[in-house]
Amino acid sequence: MRKFNIERPDRRIEDSIRHKIDNLNKPKGSLGRLESIAMQICLIEQTLHPTLHKPQHILLGADHGIEREGVSVSPREVTWQQMVNFTKGGGGVNMFCRQHGFKLHIVDMGVDHDLGGYPAITDRKIARGTADFLYGPAMSLEQMDKAVETGDELAAMCLDEGSDIICIGEMGIGNTSASSVWMSELGGVALDECIGAGAGLDSPGLAHKRKVLAEATGRYHRWKPDAGVTDCIRYFGGFEMVAAVGLMLGAAERRLVVMVDGFIMSACALAATKLVPEARDYMIFGHQGDENGHRRLLQLLHAEPLLQLGMRLGEGTGALCAFPIIDSAVRMMNEMNDFEHANITKYF
Repeated sequence: MRKFNIERPDRRIEDSIRHKIDNLNKPKGSLGRLESIAMQICLIEQTLHPTLHKPQHILLGADHGIEREGVSVSPREVTWQQMVNFTKGGGGVNMFCRQHGFKLHIVDMGVDHDLGGYPAITDRKIARGTADFLYGPAMSLEQMDKAVETGDELAAMCLDEGSDIICIGEMGIGNTSASSVWMSELGGVALDECIGAGAGLDSPGLAHKRKVLAEATGRYHRWKPDAGVTDCIRYFGGFEMVAAVGLMLGAAERRLVVMVDGFIMSACALAATKLVPEARDYMIFGHQGDENGHRRLLQLLHAEPLLQLGMRLGEGTGALCAFPIIDSAVRMMNEMNDFEHANITKYF
């Protein structure tokens, strides 16, 4: 895996940003979270006049070998069927991208189906799904490196197309299992606290999922007792998840704002920040979902989500719903008058 050169935003401009925010024609601090979001984006872009040019949504799809163990209520074929649905504009992600003006890129990282007949899907297939991590690593070192490299290339594409903000979504039956284990292993949280119902498992199904994942993590620890972050990433991750890690790191290296969605993308954010802690400064967390453990995962990331709508669709939809709030923060910086120009007495 290549080394990402990510620097924290230069904070020498912070006092100037704070001065501008505090002198907009409003009571000091009265726009709450909008002010902290504006500060973060201004620091990322190193300007008092931030922009949200050409927002892009990257939807990464892949299948997981662990799905073969019955850990999801949805069958494997739903992955490719939904990917095709996205090409026809019929998914939730399509609706929100249209609503908020995002360009949608659909990327096949490892779907267990031939999607070559759909030109709207970018083919970056590494394999037709990962191996079953109940019995060993989900992917090889070479496959992990390729997934990270693909994510990095997608970040470069977004920058080349003039974007300064990206959103990331996923499609992959079984990826809540991989995310739960990443959260437990990388975050030091008891596995049972990280496992949820995914797309809708009932109580017996959830108990089975817990049993399978506990057995898998036990074998992982025997496989390599001194395993590190990259070992964990490749042992349990999906191709779409590892590509998301590469995309987050590549975007942060290029100083793009990264919108983070629900449980699965938050697990990817945790993995990315374990590799390069500085990447955290470029992330805005859009939504806290209903998946068990997501609140705790966000706490690990010191993240306060913008929305809590009870959504658990995935695809990046929760983060997309939060975009108008981010847009309002940027508009505040560019469109509100200050006290001097508005000829209003500054009363604090």
